[in-house]
Amino acid sequence: MNVVDALYPDVPLWAQVLFTIALVVAILSFVSVVTLIVVAARFRRRLRRRRDGARTASPDDFVWLFLVPALNEEVTIADSVARLQETRAARKIILVIDDGSDDSTGKILARIEDPRLHVLTRALPEARTGKSDALNAAYREAGAVLALPEFAGVTRDRVIVGVVDADGRLDPDAPAKIAVDFTESSVGGVQTLVRIYNRRGFLTWGQDVEFSTFGLIFQAGRAWWGTANMGGNGQFNRLSALDTIVDEERGGPWRDRLTEDQDLGVRLQQAGWKGEQNNEATIDQQGLNSLRRLYRQRVRWAQGNWQALGLLRHAGRIRTSLLGHIDAVWYLLTPPLQLTVGFAFLLSILFTVFDIAGYTPPYLLTLIFFIAIAFGPGVAALTLRGARWYSIFTAILLVIPYTIYSWMIFPVLFASLIRQLAGRRSWAKTEREALPEGSATEAQPG
Repeated sequence: MNVVDALYPDVPLWAQVLFTIALVVAILSFVSVVTLIVVAARFRRRLRRRRDGARTASPDDFVWLFLVPALNEEVTIADSVARLQETRAARKIILVIDDGSDDSTGKILARIEDPRLHVLTRALPEARTGKSDALNAAYREAGAVLALPEFAGVTRDRVIVGVVDADGRLDPDAPAKIAVDFTESSVGGVQTLVRIYNRRGFLTWGQDVEFSTFGLIFQAGRAWWGTANMGGNGQFNRLSALDTIVDEERGGPWRDRLTEDQDLGVRLQQAGWKGEQNNEATIDQQGLNSLRRLYRQRVRWAQGNWQALGLLRHAGRIRTSLLGHIDAVWYLLTPPLQLTVGFAFLLSILFTVFDIAGYTPPYLLTLIFFIAIAFGPGVAALTLRGARWYSIFTAILLVIPYTIYSWMIFPVLFASLIRQLAGRRSWAKTEREALPEGSATEAQPG
């Protein structure tokens, strides 16, 4: 009896092939996570050395241009702008793109008297055509704003463009922390650590773990190779780097993609720029406490990941090591790989429920092996997230509920593939959750 027959006795041949492929993918995913954990630790040590040697780096060495896309954001826009006003940087511009709002967003912004605040108002039919169009409009508007006398002599490589969503709460010291990364001229983008501030239930807890895990392990590991990618909220890009990937047809660097942030980050790398992750600088945002709204958001993101497969043809252009190239390809292949494992998992459940085949191996070592693959990465991620001596113990307790959360949102891969194949691209905007009374910060006059 060969290994496959031992693992899957009485299973049809086609299912054996599928299960074997899924097992190989699972093992490689496990190896990938372990590798990223190791290089993430090396990156953190390198980052500490860099910061120790760059104490003269200052946020005042740059101009900080914050772009805030806003479509019907009356609930959170004042809070977001107020927190950007509090960021510690001598030269900053807050450019809010009012993308055809028909609520009180425009009125709220009009009441804020601050010379650093600029509002770009877009009207139909140009407005409401997607986040990428709004950001490209701001990119074009930036030229006029930077032409103001107070920015005379500032070169575009010294302008840092930050994207902050209308529910974003940026760390006031983020410019100082990120400035160190941009002292290296080859760095084109830096992503901050995303956290969820309205954690009050299982779903928002799961999202917070998900985002922090992505930053602390996956992004930090890829930063070692210079391939950390950009997120939609809390991403910072050098303006001169954005200039190198402008799509003339779109009138800016952002393309019409459902995950325009991922697309932009990968194209920056393919243009020769490094991508960094800064986990000392954080940005807090709202999570979704509704499963229906969470599914809608994640189907959109997953469909964007399917669209990103087209970036594979230029993956060889990234300036990185062999391991960096392998990981960059693996990252883009995530949707089909996850779909394969998920389909095999669902099929195994059906085989068990309907007693089609008894393929559970009786070997203790095999059981331990599968448990390690299934839960090992989650335990490691939760341990790093806790960053305490006892975190390993809480991680073991929390890995089961987090795994349940992960599998709860897994069906979005199937739904997004169906949408992508059907050519469906329309989306309804996710509404913000009302801020608790007294928690919103009022924007201050300049």
